[in-house]
Amino acid sequence: MKIYSIPKNLRTIIFDIDGTLYTSSAYVFEQVDAQVRHLAHIRGKPEDEMRKEIVDYRKRWASEHQGRKISLGNTLTAFGIPIEESIRWRETLLEPGKYLERDPRLAGVLDVLAEKYRLVCVTNNPVAAARKTLDVIGVSSRLPDIIGLDTCMKSKPAPEMLLLAADMTGARPEECLSVGDRYDIDLALPIEMGMGAVLVSGVEEVYSLAEIL
Repeated sequence: MKIYSIPKNLRTIIFDIDGTLYTSSAYVFEQVDAQVRHLAHIRGKPEDEMRKEIVDYRKRWASEHQGRKISLGNTLTAFGIPIEESIRWRETLLEPGKYLERDPRLAGVLDVLAEKYRLVCVTNNPVAAARKTLDVIGVSSRLPDIIGLDTCMKSKPAPEMLLLAADMTGARPEECLSVGDRYDIDLALPIEMGMGAVLVSGVEEVYSLAEIL
């Protein structure tokens, strides 16, 4: 865990979901690869060739943007796949139940945090797909508010998603804490906007968040 800053008057915690509220490298990979395989099928290309094209584009984009990373949703737009299409793909292709299971410990931590703070999820998956993930890990009732790819039709990092998270929980940006597993996607923009930020490597580090706060 790396703590960049924690607001003095913390009111809202903004959670990323994938790679943050669960630890499963297999499912994180599958979420990307399922879409890449689908794109390969549509374009009539071998899957390995399509994977290489996506990887090469993301590497090239990073080299042209000071090493920052680009989300898959924004990558796909460069391949002619609009966000609306990405949403449909994710809603039909992603199956978290094959990779994840209930996490009572996380549920307990979220219960403790919810006693003091508003909790909201901001994700690059559409809301329905994100809800399926929260249902599988058993924390859906603890996180009723999700801002997804189809909420603002934007992919993180996007200020609209973060401002909406603050507004819907009645907080100012400087009263929010963003928690995620990818600095460029989940934390760099919140820091620029005056939010707190905590980088985690998976749910095991989220378990200690209540003690730290």
